[in-house]
Amino acid sequence: MPIEFEIGSTRLPGVDVPALRRFLDGRVGGGGPLRLSLIQGGRSNLTYLMTDGISRWVLRRPPLGTLTPSAHDMSREYRVVEALGPTGVPVPRAVLCCEDTAVIGVPFTIMSYVDGIVLRDGDHAAALPADQARRCAETLVDELVRLHSLDPGQIGLDGFGRPAGYLERQVRRWHGQWGHVATRDLPAFHELHRRLALGTPAESGTSVVHGDYRLDNTIIDAADPGRMLAVVDWEMSTLGDPLADLGLLLVYWNPACEPVLGVRHAPTANAGFPAGNELAERYAERSGRDISSLAFYQALGYLKLAVIAEGIHARSLAGQTVGAGFDAVGSAVPALLQAGLDTLP
Repeated sequence: MPIEFEIGSTRLPGVDVPALRRFLDGRVGGGGPLRLSLIQGGRSNLTYLMTDGISRWVLRRPPLGTLTPSAHDMSREYRVVEALGPTGVPVPRAVLCCEDTAVIGVPFTIMSYVDGIVLRDGDHAAALPADQARRCAETLVDELVRLHSLDPGQIGLDGFGRPAGYLERQVRRWHGQWGHVATRDLPAFHELHRRLALGTPAESGTSVVHGDYRLDNTIIDAADPGRMLAVVDWEMSTLGDPLADLGLLLVYWNPACEPVLGVRHAPTANAGFPAGNELAERYAERSGRDISSLAFYQALGYLKLAVIAEGIHARSLAGQTVGAGFDAVGSAVPALLQAGLDTLP
């Protein structure tokens, strides 16, 4: 039967609905007319829920406006999710990847919908009993350890990235990305970059790196918050130094990132969540990795998140964001840069 989209009276941003309808006919759905709606909460790729009344899927496409080089690579995100499916790392099921920009104007992917809860903000987190909040955080660390324990070559990801020189490239790349998105001159950015470039340590190892690992990029079981159902948003994944994921996770544990997320900070809303240093200690114990240089990885995480926030701020100023809460993101950038400087010895 032909696929129909019922989207109400408002225009659906970021999707050429008739073109998408033609492309998906015979590929996805079949239970009834497809309904497509924007899922709120994203600060980067646009994410939509699709349903035919029986099954549900998630469609993702890059954000509106000018994109920074190498960011928002939809086929890359799809490839890593597809590879991780059989490994035990919880991910959605990869359904379809379309790189033909003639369909909706940009590449997009479709994944299975995972029915669970996302602790997007402090109101959600505060509702958990303290012991469940702790178990949720411990599982967050344990699943990161599981991801980092995988051999990329054994799961078909041996050519997924260039792990040699990863840290130096990260420092250089985020400096370059700043040049594409900066709306102002912030001396703290240049100083943080300088100190990172001078103090880059030797690589701690090589693994699949998520690139944006944080609490609200996971879906947990509503009946058991200590059970993770899926890790999502793999758009910045690659092969590289696993401690980069840990460093960025600890950055997100700092309430300084609250304006970037646009919601009340979750880890500080519930006393059951362990402190950042406890997360780091659990990771070191479970993984066996040396984390003595963790301050560098945290500072790199602050630089990275500051650049991401500045990019969101730039798109907001240009009127190229979808949803609410973007006007405060720019205020986080100076605080993130300063936190990075304060982290380094």
